Amino acid sequence: MNQDQLKKVSTGNGFIAALDQSGGSTPKALKLYGVEESAYKNEAEMFDLVHAMRARIVSSPAFTGERVLGAILFEMTMDRQFEGMDAAQYLWEKKQVVPFLKVDKGLADEADGVQVMKPMPELDALLARAAKKGIFGTKMRSVVNAANAKGIEAVVAQQFAVGKQILAAGLMPIIEPEVNINANDKKEAEALLKAALIKELDALGADQKVMLKLTIPTVDGFYTELVKHPKVVRVVALSGGYSRDESNAMLAKNPGVIASFSRALTEGLSAQQSDAEFNGALDKAIEAIYQASII
Repeated sequence: MNQDQLKKVSTGNGFIAALDQSGGSTPKALKLYGVEESAYKNEAEMFDLVHAMRARIVSSPAFTGERVLGAILFEMTMDRQFEGMDAAQYLWEKKQVVPFLKVDKGLADEADGVQVMKPMPELDALLARAAKKGIFGTKMRSVVNAANAKGIEAVVAQQFAVGKQILAAGLMPIIEPEVNINANDKKEAEALLKAALIKELDALGADQKVMLKLTIPTVDGFYTELVKHPKVVRVVALSGGYSRDESNAMLAKNPGVIASFSRALTEGLSAQQSDAEFNGALDKAIEAIYQASII
């Protein structure tokens, strides 16, 4: 594991950009960016367009390691290039931004109020390829839709089992059990989730540490215990459907938690903007998220 990158993500000021929209969420991300579905004829063209959007973001003068600690990439992005350099290499060498990779294959159908991750039979091969490409860490998402203790325990157990597989490959796992912001019992679900996370964290080996990516909690400062846990490198927050202003206002009330926003980062960016307009809008977005993350 790259020690400079570890130091940056554990102690640096800033946030992690989530640029990992996958097949299912790509049309929506493109539409918000001003690219209608009529602009592409097939999946290959769609992925070319979303890669162009991501390339425009990361190559912008606003996007540097001064405010952006890391960036989470989609697998196809890891295999592509930015300005003629491999994506992960470009992020670290040109921008001083630590590269992460989304490794999950999507969500299973809901059971016990949650959606665990689909099986990942190719994970070891993907991790080996990611390590060769210069990827520092990974991210994988499950979803909690209700305060169901059995379901939440299943989500957390799976996340940590896969997390240990990732640690064994020399990479840093971001454990992401997202709590649905529309859950009727979100506060109760977060209490169950925190207890399950602490139990798994306490059981980690002497040299094992993880990152956590969580929905901004209903109760301000609720995850401070996790922020301070010796087995946690960093706690990052997802925007989960809140607007950027809402996300930033809520995040600022949770000291020690930094942003890892996707839609809230790209909000207001458009394919139709001139480079000056685009860079200005991105700079404004990055600054607002940065300020909410360092409070």
